[in-house]
This record gives sequence, structure tokens and C-alpha cells, in this order.
Amino acid sequence: MSDLPLLLIDVDGVISLFGFDETPVAPAVTFTLIDGSPHMIAPEAGSRIQRLCRAFEPVWATGWEERANDRLPEVIGVGPLPVIHFGGIDRFSNAHWKLAGIDRFAGDRPLAWIDDSFDVSCFEWSKRREAAGIATLLVPTDPSIGIEEAHVNAMEIWAEDLRAASRTL
Repeated sequence: MSDLPLLLIDVDGVISLFGFDETPVAPAVTFTLIDGSPHMIAPEAGSRIQRLCRAFEPVWATGWEERANDRLPEVIGVGPLPVIHFGGIDRFSNAHWKLAGIDRFAGDRPLAWIDDSFDVSCFEWSKRREAAGIATLLVPTDPSIGIEEAHVNAMEIWAEDLRAASRTL
């Protein structure tokens, strides 16, 4: 287990883009087939996530689960990575469907989670973790843009602040 904070990475809306008014063309996206379905991959997603791997322990936090390791490593140059399993989770419960799986996987480790579909329960969960002294950063993305340079910069600063705080203890 690493001393680095976890980086929980969603795929759809972070790496694989959707929700456009008009379908973008290359080089705005890279088109690829995954499991026979076309995906529009954010062209800078791989290099941005690779940068974050210096400050974080990356983990797939996606409904793709193990399938993220089947194709994404060759598409974006990241992985294979550990996977959070959400099997059997009711995606329509009162809480965000990923929270229970993330809690089981992360425990009390600090984490940054980048995703395009946070809801109120995610922010409440984050506040509870923070109140318990567990550093937690939620990084929302626009699903038609995905991970941006500003996201990476904010997460790098957050991780550095976390390291600095642990050195002063």
C-alpha cells in the first residue's frame, strides 16, 4: 500500500467524452472502438493522468470495472490499474451508487475523485470524511470536455499541500 493519496478515476465523462451539441472531429477527440462501441477519447487525458500518477496512486472508479484495464492502457497509456468493484450496487438508491464501493476500497485513505456525475450525496459524503480528518477532494468534469489542465493543476496542488501537512506533523 502506498503512502500517496488515491486518485479515483471515472472513465465516461473524464476520458471517454459524450454530451456534445455537435460531434467533434479529430484532433479534438481520438475515436476508438471499445467492446465494439465507438468512444471519443479526450486527446490529453492520458498525459494528464500520467502526470497525476506521480502524486497519487491511481485506481479505476468506473462502472467499466475490469473492462477499463482491457483497452484503456493501450489507448491512453495508463494502466492496468487496481479497480473498485461496484457489483450489485443499486444505481438508483438515495446515495450515489459508487459510494459504498469506494468506502470499501479506500477506507480512511485520503483521496481525490474525478468524475462527471457527482450528486448531493457525494458532497455530503466528502464533508463527512473531511470532518473525520480524511482528506477528500471531489473534482467534477464536464462530460463533453473531460479532464482538463486546470483539474490536474488543482489536484497536484492538493496532493502537495497534503504532503506538506504530513511533514509538519
